[in-house]
Formats: sequence, C-alpha cells, structure tokens
Amino acid sequence: MKKIAILQSNYIPWKGYFDIINMVDEFILYDDVQYTKNDWRNRNRIVTKDGLRWLSIPVAHTGKFYQKINETKVVDHKWANKHWRSIECNYAKAKFFPMYAERIKKVYEACREEDYLSRINFAFLKEICDILQIQTEITWSSDYKLAEGKTNRLVQLVKDAGGDSYLSGPAAKDYIEEELFAEAGIDLVWMDYSGYPAYGQFFGNFEHGVSILDLIFHEGPQAREFMKSF
Repeated sequence: MKKIAILQSNYIPWKGYFDIINMVDEFILYDDVQYTKNDWRNRNRIVTKDGLRWLSIPVAHTGKFYQKINETKVVDHKWANKHWRSIECNYAKAKFFPMYAERIKKVYEACREEDYLSRINFAFLKEICDILQIQTEITWSSDYKLAEGKTNRLVQLVKDAGGDSYLSGPAAKDYIEEELFAEAGIDLVWMDYSGYPAYGQFFGNFEHGVSILDLIFHEGPQAREFMKSF
C-alpha cells in the first residue's frame, strides 16, 4: 500500500504539517493552485514574551484575480534578515537553539535573494525534514497532469502517483467528496491533530499552533517525542 498526502506549501509550518509528511510514502506539494491571502502560505507564528508574533514574507498579490502559489513573488527581500533577528531574539536562550541556529540561519541566508515563495518554503521544508530525520519523498503537483474539480484533482493525483491511500488534513472535510475516493478504490484517511503533548515553552499559556522551530529549539533531538508520527 502506498499512502499519499497533498498539501499546499506553508512557511516554516507547525508540527502537524510535518507529521503528515512523515506518515506517508509520497508528499505532494500542491503549489500550482490558487494562492490564498492571509493564510499559512507566506506566514507563521512564533512564541515571544509579548505573546504570539507573526512572521510574514511580503509577497505581491494585490490586483491579481488568480495567481498560483508557485507564481507568487517576494516584494521585499529584507524579510529574511528581519525574520532571523526575531527568531534569534526570542529563542537565543532556548536549550537547543545553539545546536540548530546555524543550520536555520543558513537557510535564511540562502533564501535572501530568492524571488519565489514556493522555493523559499521548500528550502525550509527540506532542512526541517532533515533535522527531524523525515525521509519521505517530496514531489510537486506540477510534475503531474491536473484534473478538473477539487476532489477529482486529488483523486487523480493519488492515482498518478501510484497511491491507494490518501491522508488528508481535517479542514478538507468541508469540500472533499468522499464517495469519489471510494469509487476510485482509494482509502481516505483523516489526520487527527488532537492529543499533542505540551513541551517546555518559555512564555504564557502553551501554544500548539506555532512554527515547528519552537519545538526544535526547545526540545532538540527529543522533538520527535512530542509529535504523533514517530
């Protein structure tokens, strides 16, 4: 049985995103679909002494009725230095920050002049997967021919990838036509994000829905123990 997951790329995603990657045989980045404003594509949150803080990559989107995620371009390359300074300021005292700081900093440096959001997200995705020792094959939806219709497109991607099982995030329950997976002989599995254990964050009430960098800097090699797929 080959299990597939298909998600749009996110910027330094939370731990649930990486659990999905680790729970499948092939992870397809769904980036030749419409870019959504005020979403996770170009931003994520970190924990600070003043509460949650958004780190957002400035991108061009105003006035364009339809633009794909992989067409979305950065408009101010100063974002990389700003984000790294914010991360360094808020996590410098985290137990495992010294172990991973240079690796993450190098990704920011490599992405400093990158124009395309998808490539930036992919660079962080690969580095974090390496840190977590996730070895899942990662491909792009643009490598495949896309069918028409939201659910039909997902079904066809799974079939073209040779999959017979599809792992979906729970938010897709709002639009997925489950019967189309059944008709295609594909087992549809829903990800469950409940029951994550807390770990040693510095400030305030514990927050699960933040960038996985928070978990890595606090727990280091033990970070996988606070995830669901290991």
